[in-house]
Amino acid sequence: MSADRLLVELDGGILCLTLNRPEKRNALDDATVEALSRELERADLDAEVRVVLVRGAGKDFCAGADLAELLASADDSAEQNEAHAMRLGEVFLAMRRLPKPVIAAVHGRALAGGCGLASACDLVLAHAEATFGYPEVRRGFVPAMVMAMLRRAVGEKAAVDLVLTGRLLGAAEAVVLGLASRVVPADGFEEEVAALARQLADSSPTALALIKQQLYALDERGFEEGIRLGARVNAVARSTPDFKDAVARFLERP
Repeated sequence: MSADRLLVELDGGILCLTLNRPEKRNALDDATVEALSRELERADLDAEVRVVLVRGAGKDFCAGADLAELLASADDSAEQNEAHAMRLGEVFLAMRRLPKPVIAAVHGRALAGGCGLASACDLVLAHAEATFGYPEVRRGFVPAMVMAMLRRAVGEKAAVDLVLTGRLLGAAEAVVLGLASRVVPADGFEEEVAALARQLADSSPTALALIKQQLYALDERGFEEGIRLGARVNAVARSTPDFKDAVARFLERP
């Protein structure tokens, strides 16, 4: 069943993971989360994977958690529900730990846990007509895990506004606030997604891994500690074959 929930294609170093429940607006049920977790583990171990691209089938990126499954779990114990929630939480963590870029190509709606899934990616390309938001409060629920990413992305005041009101954002405002990386016009969306994925797949995997590792390692460090970490990463980067080859080629240019 989980294979049907997630379409998987590896081409030219780009591992494309397509959420495949269009009739449910690609809601995240257990089978989908399991499949995502499995493919992210594959991406980590498979040297042929250089970039991960996450997208949704049909009209939407992802409408969030499967509400029928959430309701069915309402009478489970707190321990059972925490373990269940952490299955999706581990997907978010795996995306951040993965030493390879993860791109979200967001069209249609990215709501609640679906917006969180996009936020967990390193880059978010927003279709000009995409919609983002955390409407959980309207259903008496709490966007609990995704707030860890939301607050980092948009800051405290904007995060409070979004989660307390549940208001939805268009693509342009999502970029201004920091929920998305860039807006892409509707008529060039597929081409720009493909071009960015190709650009990253053709980049130095060592440099990309070091950049991503340092960026996220800065989350809980003070300014001076961050500078010192940067010096250590800089020293490692100078010794890599990718760096030496690229600089040598640059210096040989007329």
